[in-house]
Amino acid sequence: MQLPFRLDCDTRQRKSLGLIVLSVDETIEAEFRPLFCRDDAALHHSRIESAPEATSATLARMKDRIADAARLLPAARPLDVVGFACTSGATVIGSDRVDAAVRSVQPGTVVTDPARAVVAALGHLNVSRIGIVSPYVAEVSDAICALLAQNGLSPVSVGSFGQAEEAVVARIALPCVEDAICAVGSTPDVEAVFASCTNLRSLEVIEACERRLGKPVISSNLALAWHMMTLAGLSVKGAGPGRLFNR
Repeated sequence: MQLPFRLDCDTRQRKSLGLIVLSVDETIEAEFRPLFCRDDAALHHSRIESAPEATSATLARMKDRIADAARLLPAARPLDVVGFACTSGATVIGSDRVDAAVRSVQPGTVVTDPARAVVAALGHLNVSRIGIVSPYVAEVSDAICALLAQNGLSPVSVGSFGQAEEAVVARIALPCVEDAICAVGSTPDVEAVFASCTNLRSLEVIEACERRLGKPVISSNLALAWHMMTLAGLSVKGAGPGRLFNR
């Protein structure tokens, strides 16, 4: 029996967003879920093969896989924004190369990544002296600091958990992350704290850290979500925790 059907017309005019997630990332999707629980946006995920350990060499090897990951995103309607969800990967590969790789298969989209998003978010907050919490080994942490410095920001207090293994990073306890953010942010010269890495859990402690410090606190995931919403023309006021979403 042939059943009748009709097609819905998307009268809500939802924005269509894509997110390229590392195969080893266990955090960003859970942290994005409450931020994108809204009727005016549809978020689609793809995965990119990535190494179990984050080093400059393993991160650089992702460059040739970005286009294939972007190609797996839905093609039925144009994507308004695509986010490449790796702070250290975008730093090592370069945001311009990430942009070019995604747009080679999604030519009509706007592309961002956490490195680019964090610079935009800190500019929005009008701060320049930054404390950085990193889970990375030294070579990757140093690259993040150098990138921020190249964009006119001053990393004045930096702390790291010193981990290369992604499975360890994803399991660092939230109280430890909160204490690390507050330790780095307690330096008087620090105007805001950035918790780097999409695999490092922090969303649940952003507001607690801001209360303890009296300063803005952002993370890779928070900044990326904010930037994707902003680029898509979505309202950000109250859409997430902390001063970034409630300035």
